[in-house]
Amino acid sequence: MSLIKFENVVKKFNGVAVLDGLSFDVEKGEVLALVGPSGTGKSVTLKHLVRLLTPTSGKITVDGIDVSSCSSKELTHIRSRIGYLFQGGALLAWMSVAENVALPLRECTNLKDSEIDEKVAAALASVELSAAAEKLPSEISGGMQKRAGLARAIVRESDIVLYDEPTSGLDPVTSVTINRLIKKLNKELGITSIVVTHDLQGALNIADRILLIKEGKAIECSKPEEFVNSQNPAVKEFLAAMKGEIV
Repeated sequence: MSLIKFENVVKKFNGVAVLDGLSFDVEKGEVLALVGPSGTGKSVTLKHLVRLLTPTSGKITVDGIDVSSCSSKELTHIRSRIGYLFQGGALLAWMSVAENVALPLRECTNLKDSEIDEKVAAALASVELSAAAEKLPSEISGGMQKRAGLARAIVRESDIVLYDEPTSGLDPVTSVTINRLIKKLNKELGITSIVVTHDLQGALNIADRILLIKEGKAIECSKPEEFVNSQNPAVKEFLAAMKGEIV
């Protein structure tokens, strides 16, 4: 059974369908990249997984539990399993990197300070950011801020991580570093990842499968080598538009 499943999901805002019968699944331990034109529903898709949004119709399940209709207790458990890396990193400016990473543990667990410190240190080490633990967000680069956000996303030992444009606004070298970390965490910690990205080259390098979403529909979901050789007209059109991004 798939770990995550979208079944004919429709989401309308003011009568306009942003998701229009979206169906796909994600296997445990997989990296799935969501690509497609801007405004086609990729970030909206992520928000449905943690019930920040609920579908107009259709069904979304995580480990067999219907996210949209489950109890508050079940939803709390599902959310505890999911880490979310927001597009801008979303760090609190007045807190150190370590304090930012510790936030989910302080807000959602009853762990002792010593236990929190240990988990924060491990999370920072996993994203290669131990040396910046005591710095403020303003004192580190944009790439380091993304890595701090990633450490916060995994500090509760989440087994699912949602990435919303993890390389947005970063230079190519830093983007490669972030993509490498996504793949590293996937392999070393067995994390299941969904990556919304405009970085097609990055998606081709890190994803097990790539899903093209267009006008709220799943157009094709295939392995990277199959995706770039697809004969689907919509995929070919997308690849042609993104040609400069593929090396």
